[in-house]
Amino acid sequence: MSELYELPKGWKWKNINDVLSDMKTGTTPPKKEQKYYNNPTINWFSPSDFGEHKELVNSKNMINNYSIIDKKAKIYPPNSLLLVAIGATVGKIGIVRKEASSNQQITAMQFKNNIDIDFSYYWFVRIKQQIINTASAATLPIINQKGIRTLPFPLPPLQEQKRIVIKLDALFEKIDKAIALHQKNMDEADAFMGSVLNDVFGELEEKYEKKLFQDIFDNYDGKRIPIKSSDREKMSGNYPYYGASGIIDYVNDYIFDGEYLLISEDGANLTVRKYPIAFIANGKFWVNNHAHIVKAKKDISTNKFMEYAFSYTDISAYITGSAQPKMSQRKMNIIEFTIPPLKIQQKTVNYLDKISLHIKRVKELQKEKMQHLKALKASILDQAFRGKL
Repeated sequence: MSELYELPKGWKWKNINDVLSDMKTGTTPPKKEQKYYNNPTINWFSPSDFGEHKELVNSKNMINNYSIIDKKAKIYPPNSLLLVAIGATVGKIGIVRKEASSNQQITAMQFKNNIDIDFSYYWFVRIKQQIINTASAATLPIINQKGIRTLPFPLPPLQEQKRIVIKLDALFEKIDKAIALHQKNMDEADAFMGSVLNDVFGELEEKYEKKLFQDIFDNYDGKRIPIKSSDREKMSGNYPYYGASGIIDYVNDYIFDGEYLLISEDGANLTVRKYPIAFIANGKFWVNNHAHIVKAKKDISTNKFMEYAFSYTDISAYITGSAQPKMSQRKMNIIEFTIPPLKIQQKTVNYLDKISLHIKRVKELQKEKMQHLKALKASILDQAFRGKL
């Protein structure tokens, strides 16, 4: 095989196929057959169960032994390496320490006796981008068993593998603790902003009346012009796109993952079904048919004030449907907001903007430190698999 780089003396380049003892792709027992899901005792992993940790301990869904007996599911032995091989999170990896199963998006690998399972885990983390690049360019990225088997694998002696794992475990534990601390600081900043919003709008609610959504906003849904799919490709990168699967602003580099958005034209308010996100969009943009386009009436309110009002207001009661939650115009129109005079609104916005700016800076600093730590992990992995750790 072609070598990625020169290895230390005593190491050899192999293919994944050379170091495997077995490989299986999971299956899904028929959902209609409850006998496979009653009194479950076996972890049945799907891509949503994968995080940033090495160990895969508990799955959201489980199956029972009848699934294995009837050959409706496959059982993996302890110390199997599970790889997400299909879907948006292709390349995610984890180790199961006890018997487990999975759906068809996951491939499980067992390695020969001269391979340390933790060493192989770290190598797959190291080559995640190569796995993504190897995946076929389909609607859903897929890397099949043949593609996995042809991936490279640097093979040092077993004792050297174990030494490297011990070093990586110790270093990554410290780095992960630091990352968790920065994430906690970000979460606390968000919680503080939420507390401020509660105090501010709680005080406003005691003094001023509420108005219905339909009395506060002008609705522009009827003025939208459908965009052909061929034209969307031409517009990509030129104008922000707001859709049900996410918000992408190419100009300002905003990216949010969310569903069922509420948008205002010429200054926008967006709301996600569980965690309301207020968002200002300026200039030209385009949306799909999952979005409502509205704008605050100038004599009643401002987009900026309503941005904060949406962040404060719980809209969950106005969402219908479970498989595909949505908010209709009828439901949207009866949402109530506390609306003080415009001068009070502006004072409120000025006050909240100052706090929001401070929190934004705090979060940006924490995020920057987290990125540096993640880059450090990547650098350490590179050194480890060059025999320099």
